[in-house]
Amino acid sequence: MYPQLLPPEIALHVFSYLPYQSLLTCALVSQRWRTLADDQSLWKSLCLSRKWEWRVPAQASLQGPDHTRSEEGDLDDEGMGDEEDSSDDDMPADDSGFASMDVDAHTPLPSSPSSSAVLAVAGPSRQVRSSRTRHSAPSVLQSPAATPHLKPHYKLLHQTHVRLRNRFTAGSYTLSNLQTRGAPNSHSNTIYCLQLYTYPETGTQVLFTGSKDRTIREWDLSTGSVIRVLDGVHESSVLSICVYRGILASASSDRRVVVWDLAKNEPIKVIRDHEDSVLCVRFDDRRLVSCSKDRTVRTYLFPDLKRQHILNAHRAAVNAVAISNNQIVSVSGDRSLRLWDAETGALVRTFENHHRRGIASVDFRHPFVLSGSSDKHIRLLDVSTLQGWSTSPSADNKPPVVAELGSGVVCEACGNNTTAAAASQPPPRRRAHEDLVRSVALGSEFVVSGSYDFTVKVWDRQTGALVADLAGGHTGRIFCVGFDYTKIVSCGEDQRICIWDFSHGIDTSFIKL
Repeated sequence: MYPQLLPPEIALHVFSYLPYQSLLTCALVSQRWRTLADDQSLWKSLCLSRKWEWRVPAQASLQGPDHTRSEEGDLDDEGMGDEEDSSDDDMPADDSGFASMDVDAHTPLPSSPSSSAVLAVAGPSRQVRSSRTRHSAPSVLQSPAATPHLKPHYKLLHQTHVRLRNRFTAGSYTLSNLQTRGAPNSHSNTIYCLQLYTYPETGTQVLFTGSKDRTIREWDLSTGSVIRVLDGVHESSVLSICVYRGILASASSDRRVVVWDLAKNEPIKVIRDHEDSVLCVRFDDRRLVSCSKDRTVRTYLFPDLKRQHILNAHRAAVNAVAISNNQIVSVSGDRSLRLWDAETGALVRTFENHHRRGIASVDFRHPFVLSGSSDKHIRLLDVSTLQGWSTSPSADNKPPVVAELGSGVVCEACGNNTTAAAASQPPPRRRAHEDLVRSVALGSEFVVSGSYDFTVKVWDRQTGALVADLAGGHTGRIFCVGFDYTKIVSCGEDQRICIWDFSHGIDTSFIKL
């Protein structure tokens, strides 16, 4: 039965089973097939299956006061806790980037309760334009010749996402600096943390950053200007921030967690429960979670942020936490990853020796947990199946997966590789990070890591293949990374905020970030 002989609604139903590459091919057959293959309902379903959403371009951005503060910097990374002593003699004692700490001799090891435009290359990425130093964001972030799209065009949305995905796999980006050392109205010291945030009311995306200068800054990504400074509360370095639904939580080496109302531009709660530096803070609709060098994880319930649980199990500083699907993940210098029930506070599972050295960073989208360590490796684990991958061969006695090298071209529209013959030589093995992995970010298709080795790396989430190796942006250790469909942002001890933009020359104004 040919589609041209079927009623339109039946033909569309048949076409709804086709992948997008087949729809593009069908559109070349005839005018009727093109009409069917271009039907917006088909492309809307494809977009929704990938959680790609349409948005109306932002029309306004929030403004705020700006202030500056000056403070001398040093070489310490206050956002990292001490590490439990390792018995692994194969690792240099000083490779972790932070001091080791003895664990009490009588502390037992808890057992896990019974029942985490070129071919993609794993080498230096293709940078289509030379990097340049800027005090403001590059104009390419404004989307070239962007015009308002009042009606959703889901085929356009899908094709744009495919182009962006192929830019990531090809390592095709432009690099610029939102801030450099000494730029006006910028941070005056090390930048420890950042987060991209989109205001739900306007669709405007901004960047929040926290620094050793005790301030939190909000940046307009289209102009590169600072539009808000939150200060005057923290008495020491801002080590971690989390922004969600108009609320910002910040954690500091002053042992405080401060919760800010962005609409009112003021703090609404100051929590002083931890006994040492608060290294990480995260929250969702129901609760706020913090962790500290004092080896504890604490939870608080909204709306009043009343104390809920104190989670005691780690034997060294708890460096990072994440919350997803009513579960909490915590990682520590004791090399363990622990999974908690957020409601009861019960320890659900312990993954001892999850890395060979202390674990520095974590991201969690249930059931996937991504972690980075001072053993220089990252690891992704499905906590429901216990399957995953690691950049460390010793993790599963398998060599790390790397992307294959080639000289072909990837079509930005369909993703097809035009190379007919395979490379005659086997691909060279690519190294993982060369120093502590300080920050990791987990996405639907890629994961991103930032390291003390000054580089940002992009990995395929499913296979662990190294997709892109981004170097040359930073001159110091990288402390935090974040990304969305169009870009990666990173910051660190060099006081730079680097933007690795994969959307150059593409109108992305209608993509919901």
